Amino acid sequence: MPGAGATIPPRDPFSTLMQIPYELILGWRYTRAGRATRRNGFISFISGVSMLGIALGVGALIIVLSVMNGFQKEVRDRMLGVVSHIEIHAQGGAALPDLNRTLEEVRAHPEVVGAAPFIAAQALLARGEDMKGVLVRGIDPALEPAVTDLAGELKNNALKRLAPGGFGVVLGVDLARSLGVREGDPVTLIAPSGQVTPAGVLPRLKQMTVVGLFSSGHYEYDSALALVHQDDAARIFRLEGPTGVRVKLRDLHQARTVAGQLAGRLSGDLLIRDWTRQNRTWFAAVQLEKRMMFIILTLIVAVAAFNLVSTLVMTVTDKRADIAILRTLGASPGSIMGVFVVQGAMVGVIGTLAGLLLGLGVAFNIDVIVPALERLFHASFLPKDIYLISHMPSDPQRADIVPVAVISLALAFLATIYPSWRASRVNPAEALRYE
Repeated sequence: MPGAGATIPPRDPFSTLMQIPYELILGWRYTRAGRATRRNGFISFISGVSMLGIALGVGALIIVLSVMNGFQKEVRDRMLGVVSHIEIHAQGGAALPDLNRTLEEVRAHPEVVGAAPFIAAQALLARGEDMKGVLVRGIDPALEPAVTDLAGELKNNALKRLAPGGFGVVLGVDLARSLGVREGDPVTLIAPSGQVTPAGVLPRLKQMTVVGLFSSGHYEYDSALALVHQDDAARIFRLEGPTGVRVKLRDLHQARTVAGQLAGRLSGDLLIRDWTRQNRTWFAAVQLEKRMMFIILTLIVAVAAFNLVSTLVMTVTDKRADIAILRTLGASPGSIMGVFVVQGAMVGVIGTLAGLLLGLGVAFNIDVIVPALERLFHASFLPKDIYLISHMPSDPQRADIVPVAVISLALAFLATIYPSWRASRVNPAEALRYE
């Protein structure tokens, strides 16, 4: 052991280099290939093309999936501005047997941030000779902002004008446009439950006043939803009280889990639906579209990755003499195979990392890149007069990015197996016969 005054000799860089496995050194050298010969330069060029292909494929896949996630999030947020996270209904559309108890049990759940009663019914809305089928929702204007974002977006405090006994109604903008009505115009609500007479069933008619309009950005609701006070809805449809409770959660993605938990907590025979089940067709279509785009773009990555096969085969053919020399110096077939596995892995890793940087860079800055391109080319990719979503949203998610990187690396490693195996099977005697 050296004494207190002894100095530690400097580490020899050559000895440090010798500690690195020669498979890694040779694999990296073959990857960059240098400019020693024209053939080496061509192989290096082919390797660079493979890297570029993998990078472009990975980057395109990340950008496309991020944009699709962004559009899905935009539509979902617009939808949930009208639809609640969870809805609790009484059987057969009747009034809840014990509203206060149901509200207490719902609000006791730690994930619930708001709950409000409502009445859901179907009716006809008439204005002159025009008549439209509508979904009537009776709400409590004081509690509605706790469960929906639509209440905060309504202009002129339209919800406050829904006073009990005033028989006011708030219509979607597309519904009002189809009926030709504006704020302050009267409309006639026709309820299906009516009076039975010898001549037949007479529907209940009630004249109401349009007190406001709303626009959720979702045509399905803007064209078919009418909001009234829950007391007025109860009188029109002859109900004793609210028919359900709307619930808002801290995390909307936990709606299905919380709905299952509430099903075991609530008293009475109640129906519970979450927003994923109410719109399962739309979300199933979106997931199918994402899956198909993932498969298509993964094929592009696969084509670029399997270009490595030709690159490595060319390298093995060119380096037969080097392989033979290494074998005569004592290199095992496994070491020879490792050299070319390292070469292919380097191409795959560098290409994947470059694609990740490219894809994430574009995905996180697409709100700046797209407007710049529109100004440059004097074009509009999403015209505001046609599309409700006139900007290019982006939402990169780890659940999409990680599989892309893993698949790209896996394909690159798979592409190296056959050429590396061929390299390990080179006979030194035959390779050096004509050298």
